[in-house]
Amino acid sequence: MWESYYNVDTMEKATSLLAEIGSAARIVAGATDLILELERGQRKGTSTLIDISRVPNQNLITEDESRIIHLGPMVTHNDCVNSSLLEEKALPLVLACWQVGSPQIRNRGTIAGNLITGSPANDCISPLMAMNACVILQSIRGKRSVNLQDFYTGVRKTVMQPDEVLVDIQFPAMKSSMKGVYLKSALRKAQAISVVNASIILEFSGETVKKASITLGAVAPKIIHAENAEGFLAGKTLSSAVIAETAKLANAAARPIDDVRGSASYRSYTVGILVKHGLERIANHTEAEGLLLEPPLLDTGTDMWKNNEFYGGIDKSSPIITTINGEKRTIYSGQHKTLLRFLREDAGLTGTKEGCGEGECGACTIHLDGKAVMACMVPAPRAHGAQITTIEGIGDRDGQLHPVQQAFVEEGAVQCGYCTPGFVMSSVKLLEEKKHPDEIQIKHALTGNLCRCTGYYKIIKAVEKAAEKMA
Repeated sequence: MWESYYNVDTMEKATSLLAEIGSAARIVAGATDLILELERGQRKGTSTLIDISRVPNQNLITEDESRIIHLGPMVTHNDCVNSSLLEEKALPLVLACWQVGSPQIRNRGTIAGNLITGSPANDCISPLMAMNACVILQSIRGKRSVNLQDFYTGVRKTVMQPDEVLVDIQFPAMKSSMKGVYLKSALRKAQAISVVNASIILEFSGETVKKASITLGAVAPKIIHAENAEGFLAGKTLSSAVIAETAKLANAAARPIDDVRGSASYRSYTVGILVKHGLERIANHTEAEGLLLEPPLLDTGTDMWKNNEFYGGIDKSSPIITTINGEKRTIYSGQHKTLLRFLREDAGLTGTKEGCGEGECGACTIHLDGKAVMACMVPAPRAHGAQITTIEGIGDRDGQLHPVQQAFVEEGAVQCGYCTPGFVMSSVKLLEEKKHPDEIQIKHALTGNLCRCTGYYKIIKAVEKAAEKMA
C-alpha cells in the first residue's frame, strides 16, 4: 500500500519530509482512517507514510494560564475519555469520544485525525466547533492558526496544505456557568457512525441562558451551527415551551441528504429530537449520562518509544525488528502490509484472525505496547521497535491456558471459535487493567468484538469467572 515508511522523533523532521516528498507523503498518527482510505484506493499517489506516533510529549492534554485547553496531535479518544480535566471543562468532547468506535479504535484513533478526515459524521468535530476550537498547522514555513469553523471547505476537504502537520488543537475551557452535552443517533450502540449528531453548550446567568452554541453533524456538507436556535435561546430559561421551539428551529437548520444510513427526512426529524433531549439533560443536570465512573480503556501501556536506533526510514529492503510474545524477531518482509497480515503471513502467527479488515469485528485484536488495538488498522512498520502480544503469547510457556482461556472453555464461551482470539485478547487486557470489573464494564470492554454465533452471555460469564479466579 506504500513504498516507504518513516518513524520520526520530532515534528520538525516530519515537516521536512513533507516538504521534500510533497503530496506523495501522508502523516500517520492512529491510521484508523488512513488505512481504510489506502485499502479502498481513495489515496491514489500516496507512496510514503510519516509516522509521528512516537514523537515525545505529543499526547498531552493541558490547560494554560489563559484557560485555553491544548490537545496534542497524538491525543487519542481514550486519552480524552480518561481525562478529568476534560470531563470538568470540556464534557461534550468526552461524551463524543466515548461514543467513537470501540476501545481498540479509541486507543489508536486521534482527535487530530478525526478532524483532518473531515467527514461531517465524525464525532469530535461538532463539540470542538461548539467550543470555538482552532487548530495549529505547522510546515517548514512556520505555523498558522485556523479556526475550526474555517478549516473545512466541503465533505472531507480542509484548508491544510500537503506540507502541513496539525500540531495542536486549542479551545477555551468551559466556565463553571457553562453546561454542555453531545448526542448522536446511530444504527447501533457501538462501532457506529453518526446518522445525526448534535452538540449543545449553554452559558447561564442564574437560570437564564446568556449565550448558546448548537452545532449539528451529518446534516450538511460540513458541521453547521443552528444559528436561529442559538439566537432564540439567548435570554430565556429552559422551559418546556422554549425547549420545544428551540428543537424546531434546529430541525429547520438541517440540510441533509439521503444515503445508506438514513434518509433526509429521518435526519431532519432526528435533529429536533436530539436537541430536545440535549436541552432536557442540561435542564435536569444529567449532562454526563452514559459515562462510566471507571471506563474500561483496554490500556495498561506506557510511552515505550525510547530507543533511538529504531527511528528512521523503512522500505522494502529494511528489516522490521520487533518483540512478539517476548521474543525478539527480525523480519525482512511485509513492510507494505497491515500489522494483521504481517503477523499472519510474515511472522507465522495465524491465531490472530481477519474478519472484516475494517476495524469492525475485533477478531484481529492484539496488544501493541500495552494497548489493545485492531491489527488490521495498524501499518506493519509500526511494529518496528514495539512490544506485541498475540493470542499465541497469552498462555504460559509450559502450555498452561491463561485463566481467561480456561474460563472460556469451562463456560462454553467458544462456539465456532473464529472470534475467540479477539475476545480473549480484549478480556485479558481488561483484567490487567481492572481486577474486579462489573458487568457493565465487561460489556463496554467487549463492544469492539463481534460474535456472530450470538454467544455473548457465555462470554460475559467467562470473563466474570476468570476475574474471580485471578483475584
